[in-house]
This record gives sequence, C-alpha cells and structure tokens, in this order.
Amino acid sequence: MTRAIRDWLSQRGMTIEQLVEASGVDKRIVRAIVEGRYTPSPEQRQQLAAALGITPEEIAWGHVALVSHVYGHGPQFGRSP
Repeated sequence: MTRAIRDWLSQRGMTIEQLVEASGVDKRIVRAIVEGRYTPSPEQRQQLAAALGITPEEIAWGHVALVSHVYGHGPQFGRSP
C-alpha cells in the first residue's frame, strides 16, 4: 500500500527538519516534495525512503497540485489560437 510522504512523516512522528537531517536531501527540495510541488529523482527517492525506514515503492510520489494547461501567449500578443 502506498501513502503520501506527508502521511509517512505523521506515522513515524517525524518533522520535515528531521527528514532533511536523516536523508541528506536539501531542505527546500524536501519541503517541496512534502507539499506535492516537486517530483524527486530516483536517488532522492531512495534517500528519503531510507530515512523513513521504508522502500521507495511504498511512497506515492508526484504532484498533488492541479496542473492547468494554458494555450496561447496571452492578451498582450493579440488573439490566441
């Protein structure tokens, strides 16, 4: 069963700062991953999972924010296709 990294932090009773220290991944990157704004590299996934004592396959990686597709260049360039 996969869970979001935020859920694993809650279950383990860890803070983001403790995860940063245990994993060695940059604090800004860890915060973005926890907030669902960044998809980590395979190496970062391994480091974070090891710090949590689980495998990377047990973490649901990816963005949680809605991605909206915008077509055209905007009103400053005239009519958009």
